[in-house]
Amino acid sequence: MEAAVLAGIGLICLGAALWLVAEVRRQIREMTEILEEIQKGNGNRRILASPGQLTAPLAYAVNGVVQRYEEEQLRARRSEAADRQLMTSLSHDVRTPLTTLIGYLDAVHRQVVAGEEAQQYLEIARRKAYDLKGITDGLFAWCKLHSGEADLQPTRQDLGELTRNILVDWVPLLEEARIDYEVNIPETPFWALADGEGYRRILNNLLQNVLAHSHATRVTLEMGRTSHGVQLRLGDNGVGIAPEELGRIFDRLYRCDPARTAGGSGLGLSIAQGLAKMMGGCITAESSPGQGTVFSVVLPGGGQAKAQEKTKVAARSLQGGGGILSEKEATGI
Repeated sequence: MEAAVLAGIGLICLGAALWLVAEVRRQIREMTEILEEIQKGNGNRRILASPGQLTAPLAYAVNGVVQRYEEEQLRARRSEAADRQLMTSLSHDVRTPLTTLIGYLDAVHRQVVAGEEAQQYLEIARRKAYDLKGITDGLFAWCKLHSGEADLQPTRQDLGELTRNILVDWVPLLEEARIDYEVNIPETPFWALADGEGYRRILNNLLQNVLAHSHATRVTLEMGRTSHGVQLRLGDNGVGIAPEELGRIFDRLYRCDPARTAGGSGLGLSIAQGLAKMMGGCITAESSPGQGTVFSVVLPGGGQAKAQEKTKVAARSLQGGGGILSEKEATGI
């Protein structure tokens, strides 16, 4: 009797084992078919598994790998498309002033114009040459920044004094554009850890953006301290930026409404954002159509070793295509 019972139990166990093996084989076969579809390009397929199935952990792990692969592929496709757009845009931006430059120089060379008119032609050609230099400088800076070759060395800087020195070169340009300006930087030092040339490019790019795109008649610049470090606020009373565009202004090559823009490579704000991130800081923008725009640059204070570590972390994030840091993420506070 006992032997019969044991035999029955054994048969049941054997049947269960055979069923389990068959079920696992079926699940593996389904997983293989789905993976073959994914391999052929159908990245939307996922392996379905109930929590109680033996293959569930494997299925979930494979789904995670597939999802990460698809995300990487999507980023690669977007990057490739953006690179093509970059080349197309810059080719147009370079060709236009270059054609004008050649035209004016040829006219002077062939003596089509003479005297004062020739001097005017040469002045226009000079300005176009500087336009070309600005485009190539911007492209070079952006390439260095996003290839990880930008060598920023944050040191203890008085941002107030540094900002005043930078603004000296902008006063004639603002006056020529008939833009009133108000600078409110207290005489007390504003110590922060920043790369001097990197900060100079950030401020230059922001001011150039105001001149080229804001249609403003007044600019304000003020400096203060926050719990996150030193804050520079650059505001204007220009046309402002629509809410649907505000979140994209730091994307490379992004340009707002053509009625608002006056040329440019579309790299200036992207470069400024990247430099701020590499110094452990951040740039944010507030704007409303018809009410103007305010850019806020925050750079951290603290010890030099801490800032250098933030620079390394931010550089890795930048090369990996990370987004804009918030003030809290940028400063670690």
